[in-house]
Amino acid sequence: MKLVMVNDCAFVGETILKYLPKDIEATHIKRSRGFWSKTFGIAHKIWKAKADIYHVHYLLQDCYLTSLFGKKPLIGHAHGSDLTNTLNRFPLGRLVKSNLKKCDKILVSTPDLVEIAQKFREDIEYLPNFADTELFYPKQSMAREGKSKVLIASGSNWPVKGTDIAIRALARLKGKVEVSIIDYGPDLEKTLRLAKTLDLKLKRLPKIPHQSLNTYFWNADVIIDQFKSGVFGLTSLEAIACGRPTITHISSKHKTYRNFPLKDVNTIERIIEIIENLPPKLWKAEYAYLKQNHDAEKIVHRILEIYKNLL
Repeated sequence: MKLVMVNDCAFVGETILKYLPKDIEATHIKRSRGFWSKTFGIAHKIWKAKADIYHVHYLLQDCYLTSLFGKKPLIGHAHGSDLTNTLNRFPLGRLVKSNLKKCDKILVSTPDLVEIAQKFREDIEYLPNFADTELFYPKQSMAREGKSKVLIASGSNWPVKGTDIAIRALARLKGKVEVSIIDYGPDLEKTLRLAKTLDLKLKRLPKIPHQSLNTYFWNADVIIDQFKSGVFGLTSLEAIACGRPTITHISSKHKTYRNFPLKDVNTIERIIEIIENLPPKLWKAEYAYLKQNHDAEKIVHRILEIYKNLL
């Protein structure tokens, strides 16, 4: 079987390719955010590509071009902003709607996207993301005295990640925590200014390659992710896989998450409560959920079934 993977999202496509059987001949067509790369450059690569299956991440121009060039069977894989933000915006919204209708299969990476996509077709499938457990695996934390080391691991983005909520909560715990933040995200400067205003010291960590991110997780006692979307991001999956208790907003309205041990953490008071009274067995419960619902072997098996069914 020949597979062409187009674009990526948070290394989901790259991780899928890594875990596929070796007898699948796979090519990964990537692009940058530069004008040429995301327009004529990617179009030329897709046009030249020859495969049995085309798997495209995000329902944007890459997916539209793959369909336009008659590349089939075509899987469109939605990851969030393409359906939650772009869908109703002109002109890219038209591309998203076209892709939803024309792809042979639509996958979504979080359960909140199912209902949105089903307005355009019924056969939507939720395919959970999974962490690369060769990179992200449990390591015992160091015994420490004094302040707990907290890492804000997701990019600074107030409307999407709620980084401002995390900063305001941690500022009220500044006598008890030592906070680190990774230097990336559109609202990084706003976040730094807010922390300074609240007299919260932040240790700034440089953005590093994905394969090295595990070191940041292992050096922390607690990981902070997002407090807006209510669904699992890959950051949380990787942090839990590294053996660290992870605080993020998982909404109880999604039945998929009914067995997750820590739900509806999306306010300053709730974040403070959890950090001050961190359940001693929280990580074990989170990890058990991860193994049950985001297991790489099970998800890759389902992906292979999808590929074979389309062929």
